[in-house]
Amino acid sequence: MLHSEVDHLVVAAASLAEGLAWCEETFGFAPTAGGAHPLMSTHNRVFAIGSPAFARSYLEIMAIDPAAAAPGRARWFDLDDTQMREVLAAGPRLVHFVARTNDAVAATSALRERGIERGTLLAAERATPQGMLRWKITVRDDGRRLHDGVMPTLIEWGDMHPCDNLPDCGIALRSVEVMHPQAAALQAAYHSIGLAQPAPREAAANLVAVLDTPRGRVRLESQGA
Repeated sequence: MLHSEVDHLVVAAASLAEGLAWCEETFGFAPTAGGAHPLMSTHNRVFAIGSPAFARSYLEIMAIDPAAAAPGRARWFDLDDTQMREVLAAGPRLVHFVARTNDAVAATSALRERGIERGTLLAAERATPQGMLRWKITVRDDGRRLHDGVMPTLIEWGDMHPCDNLPDCGIALRSVEVMHPQAAALQAAYHSIGLAQPAPREAAANLVAVLDTPRGRVRLESQGA
């Protein structure tokens, strides 16, 4: 039986330095965990945001790695898209969420049966102090996220998950909301991969995450980016 759940939120930034400055201003600290993705010529920083409602979840700050050679393909999460670059020029933004699934092949096929091409299932990896982190992830050839970022990318982890080695930083994900004009179609797609929450509702496209932090409650929005 297919089962999927929110794995992590993606905050994109024009540069990793800008992303870390945003994190410091928003949450009061700058994460040090993370690394480079040779497959996509990107790099990231991550920190745990798990809660009873969203166990083993984390937030990822993602940016193009200027020191890496061009990947020879479109980067994930629309990072090569002109419109996305214009959005990020104004500052880091929540742009997407990734859902982990117990069977990425079956979940990708389930979406394809609904006319949703989530992309090729790629093997990726990132070096960590604890060893090589490996996963399988859906990435379209054009790098698009789909449905204004609220159709999740699918991920299936190997033996290790990032949260296995991320410290508790006092931040907890309380809710994730999805709004979209095609909410009914999204709900059916979510159901087909066993994703029970969030439950999309009909409104202008937006992805909203609410987190409890040492600085109080923080609300992040994609605003249709």
